[in-house]
Amino acid sequence: MLATEVSALVVARSLGWDQGRLAAVHVGALLHDVGKLALNPELLGKPGPLTPVEKAHVQTHPVEGARLVTRLPDVEHALPCVLYHHERWDGRGYPTKLMGDAIPLEARLVGIADAFDAMTSRRPWRGPMSVEAALTEVVRCAGTQFDPVLARASVEVWATQRVQSLAV
Repeated sequence: MLATEVSALVVARSLGWDQGRLAAVHVGALLHDVGKLALNPELLGKPGPLTPVEKAHVQTHPVEGARLVTRLPDVEHALPCVLYHHERWDGRGYPTKLMGDAIPLEARLVGIADAFDAMTSRRPWRGPMSVEAALTEVVRCAGTQFDPVLARASVEVWATQRVQSLAV
């Protein structure tokens, strides 16, 4: 399983989410970045900062992913995670600038797990952030980028259940 999926599932289970929500998180976390298949691979591995045009292109991946997921049978429950995992609590995310509770709950959690995974993973342009620094960043961004309740729950679970061992 992928780090984003595992992280999101561990937190969702700790919150007592029902089987329907767990299934949406499971499949949604697996498929959340499927839209990147529609992107120029050179952009994803670019060793430096993206230009504004390149960044705008990369930001199309949730919509492209939703387009792909709608073609698959029996995964419609994952669509909100794919489409909305880059929305922000403060409304400054993409692709639709949803805000707060308007962002589907499962997508809010997958977004936090995805951000944690991104921070703690090596990228062509930087090394991985320490788990402690990534947890601090999730706390710092609670209420702006992240749902504050889910951010707090995620940090508590990751700190106590050693999810950080998934960091690559």
